[in-house]
Amino acid sequence: MVKGRVIGRLWSTKRIDTLPQGALLDVELENGTHLVAFDPLGCGDGEQVLVTQGSVAAAFFENVKAPVDALIVGSIDEQD
Repeated sequence: MVKGRVIGRLWSTKRIDTLPQGALLDVELENGTHLVAFDPLGCGDGEQVLVTQGSVAAAFFENVKAPVDALIVGSIDEQD
């Protein structure tokens, strides 16, 4: 898992049928790189999130083969 911050949304009017409902978010990671992550949680701009990548992200979807390589799995409320 990696930690990042949501910095924007990507809008797509054309999507393949196996992509579930959710948002595509632009996430800036702690090292300054960016990635597009699928968000089933409804996170907003500026929110700190936890992202999982690769086969773990794709395996989250039980009933469909979703082409997802990065998945937001948590929203960070506080950090000590």
